[in-house]
Amino acid sequence: MTDAWWLPERHRDRRPALMARVRIQGAVRAWLAAEGFLEVDPPGLQISPGNEAHLHAFQTVAIGNDGVGQVRYLHTSPEFAMKKLLAAGEKRIACFGHVWRNRERGALHSPEFTMLEWYRVDEDYNVLMDDVAALLGIAARAAGAAVLRYRDRECDPFAQPERLSVAQAFRRYAGIDLLRTLDRNGADRDALADQVQGIRVAADDTWSDIFSRVLSAQIEPNLGIGKPVVLDRYPAVEAALARRCPDDPRVAERFEVYACGVELANGFGELTDAEEQRRRFVAEMDEKQRIYGERYPLDDDFLAALAIMPPASGIALGFDRLVMLATGAARIDDVIWAPVTSC
Repeated sequence: MTDAWWLPERHRDRRPALMARVRIQGAVRAWLAAEGFLEVDPPGLQISPGNEAHLHAFQTVAIGNDGVGQVRYLHTSPEFAMKKLLAAGEKRIACFGHVWRNRERGALHSPEFTMLEWYRVDEDYNVLMDDVAALLGIAARAAGAAVLRYRDRECDPFAQPERLSVAQAFRRYAGIDLLRTLDRNGADRDALADQVQGIRVAADDTWSDIFSRVLSAQIEPNLGIGKPVVLDRYPAVEAALARRCPDDPRVAERFEVYACGVELANGFGELTDAEEQRRRFVAEMDEKQRIYGERYPLDDDFLAALAIMPPASGIALGFDRLVMLATGAARIDDVIWAPVTSC
């Protein structure tokens, strides 16, 4: 029998965290409104769920009035629809929406969860870092929490976040000179593998495989302990939707925000070069085909809209995780009103 969250005694235990969720969402919505954001509601059913190699979607069939079925997907992010709205002329938009990601289940992962995503036209991506810092404090105050907590880790939600480049983090926590493994055209797998210590590297591991393993095992557990951390300037090969940094094309305007060793948000200076974006998507789908034996279609309407989209920055925040940390919950299911049946 799955965890019977609907039993009255179980619901009584969960209800304080769920009520905190309501307060946090209300406080965040008030902040968004005060900042001039328009809350939009993109559809979950899409031609393409997103084109990142390691994101896995839920597939379905939409049957038209003619009885003919067409493959559609539940989106892994509202990003494509929201960027179309930016192309249409919107300037500041936000969305509280459900998203779906297959092959994801655990204490920090649910196959269906709530994402808060927002965009600022003609504003630098550094502003988004300030946004997230503000939201950490807002969530804590709404929950009545002095600290954010996950398991035995704590983080001060009111502290100024530390900003750390990915290269600095790799040097500090893994003793790796990451920039030496990168150039404008890609990454040197062997140059990275030769520097790795304490982690097994297989002969068929790619640069990306090794990077992800080091990040997960040696970097992330150290981030956001005591105060939040903004992990900035991701390698361009790990930032398919972000602009390259003007001062160093090896890295991109992508950052993630961590608290208590937990990734909370993923932000970008958005790439608006449609042809470059198409090339990156094709490369990501080629990699997905190689690893998983499948690929997702490209959304040609999205790429057409990207060609007229103004410069913008955008970010996605895992809202359930934010509630988890503000309430000290042990599992994501503890802060979801009706958790997905175990899978």
